[in-house]
Amino acid sequence: MNSQAPAALGPLASSQRIVSLDALRGIALLGVLLMNVESFTGSLFDVGTGIAPAQAWPDRLADGFVYIFVQGKFWTLFALLFGMGFASMSERARAAGVDFLPLYLRRSVGLLAIGLIHALAIWSGDILVSYALAAFALLLLRNAPQSALWPIGALLNLMLVAMLLLSSLAIALVGQDAADLGDFAVDQALRAREIAAYAQGSYAQASALRWDYFVAATLPSYWMFVPMALGLFAIGAWFVRSGAIVAPARYPRFYAALRWGAGPLGLAITLIGLAVDSEPVLTGRTLSASDMFATTLQMLAAPLMSLAYLAWIVRALERGARWPLAFAPAGRMALTLYLMQSVIGTLVFYGYGLGLWGEASRVAQILGACVLFGLQLAFARLWFARLRYGPMEWLWRWFTYARRPALRQPVLPALP
Repeated sequence: MNSQAPAALGPLASSQRIVSLDALRGIALLGVLLMNVESFTGSLFDVGTGIAPAQAWPDRLADGFVYIFVQGKFWTLFALLFGMGFASMSERARAAGVDFLPLYLRRSVGLLAIGLIHALAIWSGDILVSYALAAFALLLLRNAPQSALWPIGALLNLMLVAMLLLSSLAIALVGQDAADLGDFAVDQALRAREIAAYAQGSYAQASALRWDYFVAATLPSYWMFVPMALGLFAIGAWFVRSGAIVAPARYPRFYAALRWGAGPLGLAITLIGLAVDSEPVLTGRTLSASDMFATTLQMLAAPLMSLAYLAWIVRALERGARWPLAFAPAGRMALTLYLMQSVIGTLVFYGYGLGLWGEASRVAQILGACVLFGLQLAFARLWFARLRYGPMEWLWRWFTYARRPALRQPVLPALP
């Protein structure tokens, strides 16, 4: 019997981090910003509604690029990475002989609190609450066999896709009046209030609207997003438990299937959805079968393309490419930078900031997002030259491990 006490589990030192995960997380953060910037300067009810036709051709090209290659693809990549983090933390706890449950519950509660503050005080397009709720459910899969993680993840996502496809079929066969559109119908009065509060209102008015939006629109959407996130978490956990993310050379056929199978298939499904309806709108009582079907195809394609992105980036790292590593500092403080993007985005576009709501073209939005991310990346590099964790990551770790982590990098003694 081992008489030694279990080792304390704490935050990872910089030397212990998996750099490929940081690189992937940083790239995903850029993708999330490219997706979210449209929502900072327009109604959240218009998110993911395809390619608006009444635009100049440069803006249509930019809109089409985001819709095809970015929309829905990078929050799913973030979810995969979250599942990898869960499995990594679980395996470290097992190895250290530490009770994993209290740590993980504190971690999830901390993320839920951050997400609620973000959603109610900063920006209504929050994804952290969905991740936190799915994180609690992920505990049910902690002891699931490794071989069951892929089937569980795929089943959770495909069940939702099947439900939406059946809804599309029902609308096509019997008309929208016979379908239950309650989950998709939008309170037009709330939408009008949203535009007024964000475009011209004070911070107090915007915050009041954020609460109403959370109750009326965000909470009802969790029935769909939480199971999707949980399924992606399960697949992400498989990457760690199988060793596929830390030793990709052991899985050449698997990664080749993602690159040359899942990626092209996801792109083909996306383009078919675009051909069916290039501007699917899931608002009001004008929902059509083509709206529903095109959106469902987009939802089906997103995880396939996310997995292909992951596989291509891993391939680049295997071949010694340096460009993915340039994103790693942003990946190390992804939570901080995600919240920072929301703060800056709302201050630039909302009425209580610069008030540029609705004035930026699609090209200007994307160029502005790239400039902002470049500045964030420079900030992260400067930050980690002296400090170990991003500010929000440091607070989150303090809450998780119930002790304050050292923030400053150790000062090395001068050489003689």
